[in-house]
Amino acid sequence: MRSVRPRTWRIRDSALHRAADVIVGNSLLLPVGAALALVWANTAAASYEHFTEALHFAVNDIGMVFFFGLAVKEVVEATAPGGALHTWRRAALPVVAATGGMAGPALIYLAIAGLWWHDPVLLRGWAIPCATDIAFSYLVARAIFRTHPAIPFLLLLAIADDALGLIILALFYPVGELHFGWFALLMTAAAGVSVALRRRRIRTFWPYVIGGGALSWWALFAGGLHPALALVPIVPFLPHAKRDPGLFVEAPPGAHDPLSQFEHSWKYPVQVILFFFGLVNAGVPLGAVGIGTWTVLVSILAGKPLGIGLSVAVAIAAGLRLPHGLYWRDLVVVGLAAAIGFTVALFFATAAFRPGPLLDQTKMGALLSISGAVAAMAAAFVLGVGRGATVSRPAAGRP
Repeated sequence: MRSVRPRTWRIRDSALHRAADVIVGNSLLLPVGAALALVWANTAAASYEHFTEALHFAVNDIGMVFFFGLAVKEVVEATAPGGALHTWRRAALPVVAATGGMAGPALIYLAIAGLWWHDPVLLRGWAIPCATDIAFSYLVARAIFRTHPAIPFLLLLAIADDALGLIILALFYPVGELHFGWFALLMTAAAGVSVALRRRRIRTFWPYVIGGGALSWWALFAGGLHPALALVPIVPFLPHAKRDPGLFVEAPPGAHDPLSQFEHSWKYPVQVILFFFGLVNAGVPLGAVGIGTWTVLVSILAGKPLGIGLSVAVAIAAGLRLPHGLYWRDLVVVGLAAAIGFTVALFFATAAFRPGPLLDQTKMGALLSISGAVAAMAAAFVLGVGRGATVSRPAAGRP
C-alpha cells in the first residue's frame, strides 16, 4: 500500500506538468485574461478602469520586458551559428516574407485611413496590423498542417516579424519627449556592464538582467522610448551553448548556460505576465467597434497573405526557392495564420494611441484578428491543404 500514494502523486505531477506545458506552449493564459477583461469592462466599467490605471505601468512597462526578452532569445538562437536563420541563404526567404507581411498591411492601413476615412490621427496606428502573434499563429498552423514544412517556415517568418516589430516600436513609437543624450549615455553604460560581465564569464543571467537590463530600462525610459524593450539589447550578450534544438524548443534540463537559465526561469512567469497584459489591455466596450476596428482588421487579414505572397514571388523570381514540400497553396494558409496579431498588435495599439475611442477601436481590431485562424482553416479546406486535403498534392505544384 505504501507504493500507491507516491505513484498516485507521480501521475498527478506528470499530468499537471503536461497541462502546464500545453498552457505555456500555446499562451492560453493570455486569451483567458483578455476574455475576463472584456466581461469586466462591459459589466463594471468604472472598477475596471481603476484597476487598469493601477497596473498599466507595472504590466506594460516592466512586466512585458521579460516577454520581449524571451522573444529576442529566440532571435539570438536562430541567428547563431548552426541556427535556423544562420547564413543569409537560410534566412533570406523568411525575412523577405516577413518584410512583405509587414509592408502589405501597413500600406493597406495607410490607404484606408488616409484615402478612405481621411483621418490623419488614425494614420498613427499603421504598425498595428504589421504584427504576428507567434504562439497563436503556430498553434493554428500546427492544427492545420500537423507535421509539414509550412510550420517551421511560419515560425521563421514570425521570428523575423518580431525582430522587425521591435525596431519599429523603438523608432516610431516613443512614449514621451525624446532625450537622445540621456539615452546614449545610459545605454552605453548598459552595454559596457554587459560586455564586462561576458568577459568575466559570468555564468548566471541575473547580473545581466539586474545590471545591464536595469540601465537599459532607465536609458529607454529617460530617453523617451518604450522601456519594455529593455532586454532587447542585453539578451544578445548572454553566453549560450552551441546548440540548436529547434525553434521554440525548450532548452534541455541540463543546459546551464545563462541564456538557457533565462528561458527556464521566465517561461512560466511570462505566461502570468501575459495573463495580466490581456486583463489590463483587452477590456474595451463591445460597442467600441468603429473605423479603427475595420481599418486594422481589413489591413491585417488582407495585407498579411498578400504581402507575404507577393514578396515571396519576387524573391523566387530573383533566384530563391521555397523549402522542399512547401507549395503556393500552403503559403496562402500560412499568410492567413500569420494574420493573427493579438498580443503584439494590442501592444502596438497601446503605444500608438492615448486612451480614447481610437485606442478602443484599434484594440478591438487587434482582438478580432484572431479570426485569421478561422480564415486559415477555411482556406485549408477549400485549397485541400493539411487536414483539409482530400486528394494528394501533385508534384507539378512545386514552383
